[in-house]
Amino acid sequence: MASKDKDKESASKPAAGKKPSAAREEKDAKAQRELGIVGPHGDMRLASVVIEGYSLELRDGDGFVGDVASRTAFRHMLDAWRKLFTSMAGKDPMGDKPTRELSKHRLDALLEKDGIAAQAIEAASEDYALQLAHVVQRFLKQKTWRGVERIIIGGGFHQSEVGSGAIARAGKILKAEKVSVELRTLRHHSDEGGLIGWVHLAPPALLQSYDAILAVDVGGTNVRCGIVQTHLHRAPDMSLAEVLRREKWAHADDEPKRDELVEGIASMLEDLIAYADKKKIRLAPYIGVACPGLIVEDGSLAGGTQNLPGNWESTRFHLPRDLCERLPHIGDGRTQVCLHNDAVVQGLSEMPFMQDVERWAVLTVGTGLGNASFTNRRDVPGEG
Repeated sequence: MASKDKDKESASKPAAGKKPSAAREEKDAKAQRELGIVGPHGDMRLASVVIEGYSLELRDGDGFVGDVASRTAFRHMLDAWRKLFTSMAGKDPMGDKPTRELSKHRLDALLEKDGIAAQAIEAASEDYALQLAHVVQRFLKQKTWRGVERIIIGGGFHQSEVGSGAIARAGKILKAEKVSVELRTLRHHSDEGGLIGWVHLAPPALLQSYDAILAVDVGGTNVRCGIVQTHLHRAPDMSLAEVLRREKWAHADDEPKRDELVEGIASMLEDLIAYADKKKIRLAPYIGVACPGLIVEDGSLAGGTQNLPGNWESTRFHLPRDLCERLPHIGDGRTQVCLHNDAVVQGLSEMPFMQDVERWAVLTVGTGLGNASFTNRRDVPGEG
């Protein structure tokens, strides 16, 4: 199901200790469930930054503004140009595979050959750059985005020559139109940004006592789980935080039901817990879970989960609690599962490198287009 990156050594289950009594197990399970509900979930005001907003949905005709700058939108643009060039050339310049199945590496290779296929890709990239520039301008007019000086483009799209070129072109279009905002791409790998950001959301006192935390990034196509080492004592701003080990499941290929997806996440986390135990990594009893949608303070979801399987907004479904019920304790403490929006978490992975601006934001190019905006907090006299 899941592919393991970084360290390829397989993890074994931790040795079972003395079995607790049934009453103790029930008491612990109840505490786990209650803790999963308490959170905190969806914090908007952190020690160093204020999250001004996220999952901003701007309507444009029958759809949303962000939809025109998603990875899906780029594929539609490319498919349209591909058909046009096929009709002109008399044969398909990109081969037999449907556009949606062409990998980033394949598109980069076709672009490098500088043939008819490259012309189609360049035309689609120009269309995408224009749409991205349009989306940025629309977002900058919103209250929570006013004054944003820098936008980080996350998601996996930028990790290709095609994607990075289209984003760079969008930046030039904005500059030509005298829009004073800088576009940058996420410095971390797209599989890791949504994990690393959790070091800025976890309780600081907790991080002081442990080496690492567990983090999860749930997307419409993939789910990623990882062990994130803070390196807090080497870099107090956690600019050196890194993913020691990660697992990735392309769940869209398997088409799991909602509860099967949660069960799969729990299984991946159990493997990581066992690995940390074997490698003597001191894990904090804390798991950060990033997912699309609006996060309610009690840990429920209130919209924006349409790309996930099943109904994630049901009153009978509570992701932190349901995950807690499936997981063992981590170390001697009770495991706390906290929930936040995926664009927020990916954006927070950039926080140590955003200290030269006051207002900044993130756009995550994936199945949809995630977004979040931030204001750095400066020392204010009289504030604790």
